[in-house]
Amino acid sequence: MIAGELNPTPRFLMGPGPSDAHPRVLRAMATPLIGHLDPQFIEVMNETRAMLQEIMRTENEMTFAVSAPGSAGMETCLINLLEPGDEALICVNGVFGNRMADIVERCGAKLVRVDAPWGEIIEPAQVRAALGTCRPRLVAIVHGETSTGVCQPLEEIGRLTHEAGALFLVDAVTSLAGVDVRVDDWGIDALYSGTQKCLSAPPGMSPITLSPRAMKVVTGRKTKVQSWFLDLNLVASYVTGGAKRSYHHTAPISNAFALREALRLVLEEGIEARFERHRRIHGLLRDGLEELGFEFVVKTEHRLPQLNAVRLPAGLDDATARRRLLEEFNIEVGAGLGDFAGKVWRIGLMGCSCTENHVNMLLAALRRIMAQA
Repeated sequence: MIAGELNPTPRFLMGPGPSDAHPRVLRAMATPLIGHLDPQFIEVMNETRAMLQEIMRTENEMTFAVSAPGSAGMETCLINLLEPGDEALICVNGVFGNRMADIVERCGAKLVRVDAPWGEIIEPAQVRAALGTCRPRLVAIVHGETSTGVCQPLEEIGRLTHEAGALFLVDAVTSLAGVDVRVDDWGIDALYSGTQKCLSAPPGMSPITLSPRAMKVVTGRKTKVQSWFLDLNLVASYVTGGAKRSYHHTAPISNAFALREALRLVLEEGIEARFERHRRIHGLLRDGLEELGFEFVVKTEHRLPQLNAVRLPAGLDDATARRRLLEEFNIEVGAGLGDFAGKVWRIGLMGCSCTENHVNMLLAALRRIMAQA
């Protein structure tokens, strides 16, 4: 059987990711293929690194996009920096902190957890107390927790981490290009992100950066990294090898073209202007949702403007309302996870999905649905 021509209904993506891609990004993805060692593609890799360094605010040479989605960026950082028997202190206040904890145990490392309730930040005092009981190789934390909408302050926890002699690892999958991320200023030793959130490129690559301090740990390992594909000792010669790069894997050429164009769009808009747009559109959404009876999960001072976790008003059925939004209005919003399932929505305002038009469409659709409930 031959399947029919692919023609999915266009959607307005207002969930936790992916976000809408800019037409220029989609056009870039349709650029004819070239080889992954073609001098032109090497130049694309160099340009991408330079733009990522500017957006991440870092001078780290080991800055590139892993040829797999954000979860692979998470795994790349953890399995390269940890060896069996190492201690790792993982801060957990949502789904993605839990994922890091799972990977730590799969590395054969000793897991030390610092937990906070979903919707709340990890307090520096918790980290300070935990560091008094262990000697971790690294401390890891989620900057923008996609499952709850929390934006975690990082600077003090980074300082405590370095005072303890540990590496500081940050998940910036949802935060990068939506709120400020300062790798060098905040003492971040390793950071990973994703392309499909505030960068508004298709999913499939994971920008990461590692400091010289972190790379010294990678190159000084006593054991092999458990994954051949994600071993930075092997990948480095391809992604940062200059003109004489050695083959490691066939990079996803079309995704790389798309990411390059997405980064150009960020820098054309201006990083600070992009942050301001996310804050301003978040304010429009907040006012409209609160008028309809939605309540925000996270305190004002710790909210991600690009990922809005809201409790549903009485009488609004989660599954029914989300289905109607999708089927009648072509709007996607995200369901709650874990304890939030059935009670909370995650509404994304990421990158190209962060516009007044998106907010107005969603609010108008919700008013109609709620009037008919």
